[in-house]
Amino acid sequence: MKNPKLTNHSEFFFIGISASTSNAKEMSGEGIIADQWERVMAGGIIEQIPNRADANILAMYTDYESDTNGEYTFLIGAKVTSTDSIPEGMIAKQVPSAKYAIFTSEQGPVWKVVPETWQKIWSTSASEMGGERAFLADFEIYDERAADPQSAVVEVWVGIKPGT
Repeated sequence: MKNPKLTNHSEFFFIGISASTSNAKEMSGEGIIADQWERVMAGGIIEQIPNRADANILAMYTDYESDTNGEYTFLIGAKVTSTDSIPEGMIAKQVPSAKYAIFTSEQGPVWKVVPETWQKIWSTSASEMGGERAFLADFEIYDERAADPQSAVVEVWVGIKPGT
């Protein structure tokens, strides 16, 4: 896996399902991320989201309590062009303009390559990343390269603090 590509992304809006968790909970077997994915895949949740900006699925990490060790909100949904209509049981988020380091996973089973990519992110220094992590909003993009979960490529966008 190469060092990340840096880019600026303008503000966008998101609608999806959410739950609170932490990395410690996820690693202890008491996490919610796998259950949230099962709920999305079984329930046609993505198809219920109105005003989708594209066909991609986003998994977002936001509302960080502190850093890698704190609680955060995990969401699965999609970018939208409007938050005028939010389906019951879902929430909307406004993601501000920011600088991002984009990490692209290896190709393989999604349940293997995404955690490996996060391991890489956690071990990447601020200088290699292009700045310090902002811990405002990070997200994974599941596009056409992730259509086959057995042979997926996923992008992980990590927010970078301004001026770092």
